[in-house]
Amino acid sequence: MPSKLEALAAEVREALGERIARLATALGEATLEVRAADYADAARTLRDALGFEQLVDLCGVDYSAYKDGAWEGPRFAVVSHLLSVSRNRRLRLRVFAPDDAFPMVDSLTPVWPSANWYEREAFDLFGIVFAGHEDLRRLLTDYGFIGHPFRKDFPLSGNVEMRYDPDQKRVVYQPVTIEPREITPRIVREEAYGGLAPGR
Repeated sequence: MPSKLEALAAEVREALGERIARLATALGEATLEVRAADYADAARTLRDALGFEQLVDLCGVDYSAYKDGAWEGPRFAVVSHLLSVSRNRRLRLRVFAPDDAFPMVDSLTPVWPSANWYEREAFDLFGIVFAGHEDLRRLLTDYGFIGHPFRKDFPLSGNVEMRYDPDQKRVVYQPVTIEPREITPRIVREEAYGGLAPGR
C-alpha cells in the first residue's frame, strides 16, 4: 500500500502530466516544479482538481550563490506552500523565472487571493515581477528605495540612509553614517579570549 506522500505524488502526476518539470519527495514533503509557462494553469489544477484550497506562503529565492556558486540553472525562483484542509496534505510548488535579467512569472492572485502581499514582498525584496498582479508595488522598503535587498549581490552596506529631519519637518536622505565593525566573534578571532589560549 503506497504511503500518503506517494499517493499524493501519483495524484499530482495524473492531474498535471506534461506540465510537471520535476516532482520530488524527500523528508516527508513533496516538491512540484513547473515551467513558468504552465505556472498559473498548474496552480488552478492543484486548487480545483486536487483540493489545495489555501496558499499559506509564497517567497522568492535567489539561487546565484547556491552550492557555493556551483548552481547552473536559472537564478530566481518563486516557491509556494499549498495546503489542502479537506484532505489534510501539503505541497510545495516551485517555478523558475526564465530570464535572470528581468525575472517574471504569472501572479497567483486570481487563483489564491492570499498571494497578494506575498508577491508584493517577493517583488520588493528580490525584484521578481508577477504578471497580472493588480497592485504590484513595494511593501517593506520605502518608495524611493533603489535595488532589492534580498538579492545575493545587494551590497551589505548601502550608500544612503533615510531619517526624519525635525528642522526641515520631512524625511531626508543622507550618506550612510554607520561605521563598519568587526562581526567575527571574539572567540574566533582572538586565540587567548577568555583564557582559552592553546595549551591551557
